[in-house]
Amino acid sequence: MSGERRGTRVAHEALPPQLREAVDAFADHLAGVRNRSAHTVRAYVTDLVSLLDHAVRMGCADLSELDLAVLRSWLAKQRTMGAARTSLARRAAAARTFSAWAHRAGLLTADVAAPLASPRAHRDLPTVLRADQAAALMDAPRVRAAGQAAAPRADAPHVGSTAEGPTTGDGPTASASPAARGASGDSRGGAAEGTASGPESPGGEDPALLRDRVLLELLYGTGVRISEACGLDVADVDHARRVVRVLGKGGRERAVPYGVPAQRALDAWLGRGRPALAGPGSGAALLLGARGGRLNPTTARRIVAGYAEAAGLPRTTPHGLRHSAATHLLEGGADLRAVQELLGHSSLASTQIYTHVSVERLRAAYRQAHPRA
Repeated sequence: MSGERRGTRVAHEALPPQLREAVDAFADHLAGVRNRSAHTVRAYVTDLVSLLDHAVRMGCADLSELDLAVLRSWLAKQRTMGAARTSLARRAAAARTFSAWAHRAGLLTADVAAPLASPRAHRDLPTVLRADQAAALMDAPRVRAAGQAAAPRADAPHVGSTAEGPTTGDGPTASASPAARGASGDSRGGAAEGTASGPESPGGEDPALLRDRVLLELLYGTGVRISEACGLDVADVDHARRVVRVLGKGGRERAVPYGVPAQRALDAWLGRGRPALAGPGSGAALLLGARGGRLNPTTARRIVAGYAEAAGLPRTTPHGLRHSAATHLLEGGADLRAVQELLGHSSLASTQIYTHVSVERLRAAYRQAHPRA
């Protein structure tokens, strides 16, 4: 099925043939008609296979026998197995989406999931960095570069080498220690490449550090998702207007501005860093991994976490930087609609959570400072 071609393969061989065909057709619809991402298709198809497997166990040999009672029984079972409220809400949404599609396709005589209620997902307030903490994180690659220049170790393996653990992709495994992993999360000195250190830029700088710097500046300076940052091509950067063209969820394209620090990081990376890492497999990718291919999100997450740890900051993820960017924009007086556009949210409700973060900070400051709090 086309879902398989998009990396959405989900085992469903145990289902009866008619139900397998329905799963395949639904995956094709999500990927080809609704233009959902491979991750979304995989999640929905996984939920659907679970639902249909439950239906078969309840005696439904045919899709036409699926009804509201089976759907509710399935969700109840998921809850007893410890599924979180957010997971239950997503699974209910997947069931409703499938039911509506199957009804339109003539596979169901009625949209049986239309009245299906789902638990209201509990939304924790996102963890955000303070402005000074974000500034320290942005400065972490420069601090690390200064430390390397002050104390070079020609006999030591390169940051992220396989000396203390195997590597996968462009970064070390999660089992590698922070010391072996390094702040950059890179693995250019891995044994597989047979070298103790990676290439240097024309200016003698470590290209991985230049890459790390521009990654951090873009994530915080634009608030883009990690998948969006890793998906950027060189041509997506408009240097004259200082904006990047981002392809977001659902194939929606938007232009996001960035500031002077990000521009400086981009200039250094494109002028001195990227040429040192680029190879035959680089293509048009803006951000490159250790072996010259497009930087993957898993490695990027390790890079962010490594620098946050090195700077003594709370555990930080790329999505945490997105939260921080949105919160700081609102605290600085940005309009909520403008922040919605910058983040690429289809609904204003998704953006409004950041107003709660600001209110909570205000309340905390009030409790700490006001004598009659």
